[in-house]
Amino acid sequence: MTDTPSRLNTGSHDLPVSAELSRFMAGGWAPSPLPAGSRVTAYEVTPARRAQLSARFPGERLIVPAGELRVRSNDCDFRFRPHSAYAWLTGLTGEDQVGHVLVLEPAGPHGHEPVLYLRPRSDRADGTEEFYRDRRYGEFWVGRRPDLTEAERLTGLRCAHLDTLGSPTGRNAATDPELAAALSELRLVKDAWEVDQLQLAVDHTTAGFEDAVRALPRALAHPRGERWIEGVFNLRARAEGNGLGYETIAASGAHACVLHWIRNDGRLNRDELLLLDAGVETDSLYTADITRTLPLSGRFSPVQKQVYELVLAAQEAGIAALRPGARFRDFHRAGMRVISEGLAEWGVLKDAEGDLHRRYTLCSSGHMLGLDVHDCARARADAYLDGVLEEGQVLTVEPGLYLQPDDETLPAELRGMGVRIEDDLVITADGARLMSGALPRTVAGIEEWMGTLLDSAS
Repeated sequence: MTDTPSRLNTGSHDLPVSAELSRFMAGGWAPSPLPAGSRVTAYEVTPARRAQLSARFPGERLIVPAGELRVRSNDCDFRFRPHSAYAWLTGLTGEDQVGHVLVLEPAGPHGHEPVLYLRPRSDRADGTEEFYRDRRYGEFWVGRRPDLTEAERLTGLRCAHLDTLGSPTGRNAATDPELAAALSELRLVKDAWEVDQLQLAVDHTTAGFEDAVRALPRALAHPRGERWIEGVFNLRARAEGNGLGYETIAASGAHACVLHWIRNDGRLNRDELLLLDAGVETDSLYTADITRTLPLSGRFSPVQKQVYELVLAAQEAGIAALRPGARFRDFHRAGMRVISEGLAEWGVLKDAEGDLHRRYTLCSSGHMLGLDVHDCARARADAYLDGVLEEGQVLTVEPGLYLQPDDETLPAELRGMGVRIEDDLVITADGARLMSGALPRTVAGIEEWMGTLLDSAS
């Protein structure tokens, strides 16, 4: 009778390393320091951010983790992106920040000393095998990390080995609601550097939308044309920035009535509309968020034009309501008033009063924008949703109509059509500046723009 093991030994794909190989791997490596003068792009602006946070919590230890890897499948992890608060305070945005932690140590009655705890580059000569054996952190597997001296030069922070951190007590941004709220609220108003990064994200996103229009002939011929459009935009996002700020929505026909349609597996029909909601995230992790609804034939039909122009009028009313001192919700209310009146004129609603229009609009029509596509979401309501707008805030205005294909309250010709128009704006001293104005919004402007791009692609 054979013995049955108490548990299965699944083994390892790693081959054993002989003492001879270990010695051989430890030597013969040329110096490869980071280029002199290397600094994170936000080097000049992060000290002021840390000072703002310090002033909110005098005498308290503040802990801001970058985050950990998450398994996607078996031994493959999702691509890592550091937590937005960590990136905002350190300027570090790379995939090599896994597990790192920023700690603001109390220093005196009011200030803090920031210390960055990180996993530095392995010393190849000390017998450590991590650099070639560790599949998650080893340099030969995932790329080079800076050593402690290099990290201090990159960030301007005192740096220490992650192994020395232990289990510090204090407010942790991952678990403390008050600290998380403060970090969100401090990011509500963007500095000039952040606005420039957001404009860069918008510019790259504009190029991605142009790519998508040029790709329409190929997409229309493909059985999953939505996915073709998604892929074309995603290529621009990875080529120009860190990638996507959020999953691309490429929704044709009735799929546009699904607010977060990211399956993108449908065929494109020339007689229908394509709702494309997409944003490039820069290497500094700031993202754009733009939506255009495009006629796949290149020309709006009369009923498509009717729906589109009502949504555009709502957006124009929302944009006109943006100014310092206005309530955050004012622009949404202004746009929804236009939508309600339009639906009443069409006979869909008996009148424009009340909230019955929400059957066809479903959600609010804008949000803050920055390091997160729905930025500053942990801020307290009185500072954000129930607060007032301030110069330097960046937000979206994105009214939409989602006319479900099975909605019997609608005339048959309106059913199955989804239209959203979304733009990114920065609040200025006397109003708002349209950051995404390079993409046309009017019916005539879109038709002319699409015609020019399609002609250049043929």
